[in-house]
Formats: sequence, C-alpha cells, structure tokens
Amino acid sequence: VQLQASGGGLVQPGGSLRLSCEASGFTLKYYAVGWFRRAPGKEREFVAGIDKWWSTSYADAVKDRFTISRDNAQNTVYLQMNSLNVEDTAVYYCAAKRAGTTNYLYWGHGTQVTVSS
Repeated sequence: VQLQASGGGLVQPGGSLRLSCEASGFTLKYYAVGWFRRAPGKEREFVAGIDKWWSTSYADAVKDRFTISRDNAQNTVYLQMNSLNVEDTAVYYCAAKRAGTTNYLYWGHGTQVTVSS
C-alpha cells in the first residue's frame, strides 16, 4: 500500500504546477484524499480535499487558485495549482482516509514546491 506524490518543482511567482498523488496496492476511488503542506518553520496545514463522491474543500489561502480532482481510472488524485506565490512554498503531501472517517490512514512522501523569482 503506497501513495506516491509527484510534480513538485521550482516555479516563478504567478506560475502553475500540477501535483499528482498515485495510489498502489489499494483502490483510491473508495477513499477521501487530502493534500497538505508544510512550509519551513510552520505546522503542517490542510490545503484541499476530495471525497469519494467528488465533493471538494479548500483552505482559504488557496481557494480560487488550486483545484483538486481525481482520475479513478488512473488511481490518482491531482492538485492543479495556479497563480502560485512565495507563500505557497512548502513540501506537499497527499493522504487518504476511508469515507466517513477522520484519520488519514495512508500518507505519501512529500514533493517540494518552491516559488521563487
């Protein structure tokens, strides 16, 4: 059972990135998936989530800039990030939890996103 986060990198302010969270060993469509991030010197924070019925939620800081989606055929959840700014610099993690539960069961290794000119 594994979650693999990828797609991070270095981007200029105003740029875009798309992160991917691919599951192996289990069927992701039955799980809610969340993206989290941890910036240097800060606590981990929730960024966006999508449940198995495709309902989405976002942190205020990323609303209208980030979009979470899922491709069940690819067993993958995506995070499209637009209009990036330096405050978005962080390590981004994806996690999965069973529908209707609180605790995330599976966590991926993070992918670094750096926004800098």
